Amino acid sequence: MIKLHDPDLFRNAALIDGQWLARSELDVTNPATGDVLGQLPDCTAEETTAAIAAAERAMAGWRARTHVQRADILMRWYQLMLENTEDLAQILTAEQGKPLSESRTEVAYGASFVRWFAEEARRINGKIIPSPVAGKKIFAMKEPVGVCAIITPWNFPIAMITRKVAPGLAAGCTMVVKPSDFTPYSALALAVLAARAGIPAGVLNILTGRPEVIGATLTASSVVRKLSFTGSTRVGALLAEQCAPTLKRMSLELGGNAPFVVFDDADLDAAVEGAMVSKFRNGGQTCVCANRIMVQSGIHDAFVAALAAKVDALKVGPGTQADVSVGPMINTAATDKINAHVADALAKGATRVTQPRSLPAQYADPVVLTGAHPAMRLAGEETFGPVAPIFRFETEAEALALANGTPFGLAAYFYTRDMARAFRFGEALEFGMVGLNTGALSHEVSPFGGVKSSGLGREGAQEGIEEYLETKAFHFGGL
Repeated sequence: MIKLHDPDLFRNAALIDGQWLARSELDVTNPATGDVLGQLPDCTAEETTAAIAAAERAMAGWRARTHVQRADILMRWYQLMLENTEDLAQILTAEQGKPLSESRTEVAYGASFVRWFAEEARRINGKIIPSPVAGKKIFAMKEPVGVCAIITPWNFPIAMITRKVAPGLAAGCTMVVKPSDFTPYSALALAVLAARAGIPAGVLNILTGRPEVIGATLTASSVVRKLSFTGSTRVGALLAEQCAPTLKRMSLELGGNAPFVVFDDADLDAAVEGAMVSKFRNGGQTCVCANRIMVQSGIHDAFVAALAAKVDALKVGPGTQADVSVGPMINTAATDKINAHVADALAKGATRVTQPRSLPAQYADPVVLTGAHPAMRLAGEETFGPVAPIFRFETEAEALALANGTPFGLAAYFYTRDMARAFRFGEALEFGMVGLNTGALSHEVSPFGGVKSSGLGREGAQEGIEEYLETKAFHFGGL
């Protein structure tokens, strides 16, 4: 049982139109122990339709509130998240597995989106366009898209919700949220705090259960005018196909295969530290983590030795234990894939340079591999785990070809102290986000999203709220 200061934050129920729906149908387990945390409803098509109808009914009242009124409610939600950081972190670690220190950081990061979009709510501005015809004026007005469906992943169950829900609420939209069935409790706790902040019944609905029926009902609905999804490219493409008949607006943050390029002139210590941040945060279970580490030959051996020493020092264990750096993977299917990637790389000529550990099945051994090349599975697939494959390269042109040699285009990183190369290489990278001499890209003030097979649209920053607004051209005559 999770020990909370406020036990009311832990709800074994879905939320539809302000009413909590409790049924014991699906187990949610702690990935560190396998213990059952609780049972939740497996919401049906009828219940999903009811949540959509509730959001539709709530739409008129919510959009009629002034931008300032919506902003004030969001700021109260932000403050409540901060005040309940420890409870939210405990829930997050129990259902997702990441270390408590990372969970606390995620709560603060998730709350930052609520604050940012509370501020952006006050700046939803239209414009007056001079008419080419005398006696007329043209107003370009911003209006909320309407009812929005939000489908979020398990790796950042708080931040991925607030990054999508906060801009929608700020814009005047209402929400039907489907969190991952692995990590639903964070979403439900956020909904409790949202209600306390003053978000009315029906404005924010949380559906628990398996995704197939809920997703199909959301995408088929003509009432739902936008869908935002974070997850795999395969599922994103399927959702886009399902949304096509109703021509929904879509935001898709999909798969990644991030290159992390280290040139000979890089600051070695900074590059190693950046690789640790990018690769091993959340045990490598991030869409923007360094999936392919490419190191120029002149600095290769020194970089590998320094990185391997840091990886060997990582502590693996339950996220509630002190000083743990890497918690359990989300399930054994995830560890099986990670182990298969490592085995494939070793069979194709890679060399392990970190010390092996004997770990329970739910944990993945953090590993550094040298001799990686494009024929290995980990070169073309997201490993989504604590595996750092090192690709050696000789020239800048070779590094660019390796980096861009993927259908994905979410995040890329590179380290150099040559400013001419910084602009030249950074502009040539085919990715939606690029980090120069940094391993961290995620901030509420910066647009987040990818190109190519990594998705559509942007979250965060001013662009994030525009995803939930339509522009209406209002022509005035007879003036």
